[in-house]
Amino acid sequence: MQGRATTTNSLLFARHAGGELLCFRVSGSEEVFIDGLGEQGLGKVMVIKVAINGYGTIGKRVADAVDAQDDMEIVGVTKTRPSFGCDLAVRKGYPLYCTFDEKEKIAAFAKAGYTCHGGLTDLLDVADVVVDCSPGKVGAANKSAYVDAGVKFIFQGGEKHDMVGMSYTSSANHEANLNAAGTRVVSCNTTGLSRTLVPLYEHCGSLKVECTMIRRAADPGDSKKGPINAIKPVLKVPSHHGPDVMTVKPEIDINSMAVAVPTTLMHCHSIVAFLPEGHGLTTASVLKLWAEHPRIIIMNGGETNITTTAEVMEYARDIGRKWGDLHEIFVWEDGVKLDGNTLYYFQAIHQESDVIPENIDAIRALMGTESDWRVSVAKTDKAIFAYNGL
Repeated sequence: MQGRATTTNSLLFARHAGGELLCFRVSGSEEVFIDGLGEQGLGKVMVIKVAINGYGTIGKRVADAVDAQDDMEIVGVTKTRPSFGCDLAVRKGYPLYCTFDEKEKIAAFAKAGYTCHGGLTDLLDVADVVVDCSPGKVGAANKSAYVDAGVKFIFQGGEKHDMVGMSYTSSANHEANLNAAGTRVVSCNTTGLSRTLVPLYEHCGSLKVECTMIRRAADPGDSKKGPINAIKPVLKVPSHHGPDVMTVKPEIDINSMAVAVPTTLMHCHSIVAFLPEGHGLTTASVLKLWAEHPRIIIMNGGETNITTTAEVMEYARDIGRKWGDLHEIFVWEDGVKLDGNTLYYFQAIHQESDVIPENIDAIRALMGTESDWRVSVAKTDKAIFAYNGL
């Protein structure tokens, strides 16, 4: 008897050659083998157990994106102490853990009325992979805990590439990350640059880029950062964004500068790309190239009256995106011009959300469950849209 196994939540369904549907109950990421399916019909199913270390701006979004997938499940999220973020985790049904292992810090959750299932070590014991969404610069200590626990790990762009040893963007280097022990999903700005520059590089074979990041000063929920009434240049050239692109696509020759401005909505990029002789592109074909690439939105500002980042964010809210998120990179069609070999364009980056689906694709890469980045991206995005009723 031959059959193929698929999963829906905790049920495993296998259909043998005669057409009869057999049902078995499974749990977690145990590898499930179906007896009686014949010599060629051995089925194996894995649901990836995902831990979120740091349930904040990025962590809560990654958790929901994981929860949307049928090949993953959330086994727990961490908070450093009882706070309002715990309420969201409880409402979502995500098991709550403490970031620390100290008994008194774990006990503080119960005193505040929350059920805490243990410390970070306890969470790692039940996870296949941990997505680290903790504040930047604490990665080295966390990495040693992950390595000791024998779980795969994903850091965010606030950590250095050298600390992790690998970096990730789906369109740039998904295959290079297959079955790796850990990786770092690059920052929101680097993700945005990669989305539009990688297709250009792949078409042209070489690319030189000068770009300026006009950065938001802080996230909307962050009251501790500025500037409030100033433009603050990053007095380091290049800024980290260009070199960061080269951690996922070293063939792109890129230099970057950055300034922070008093807004919380989005980042905006001003990009000048120098294409090689014989590139064969026009302004229209560049736009077509991007339109065929996932996670890029192209709109004409003059026709839509979406001419600022405020209106881009209003657009995201109008189309029903949760938290007003925009996972895609927004490119203004009428801000794109190819003049000979020089391409000029603007793009906008929603810093709270463009890296979220990248984390999901990175999980599949590390776990080796999908080798084709386009297949993973399509699966990720379709699941998130359905989860949010879009």
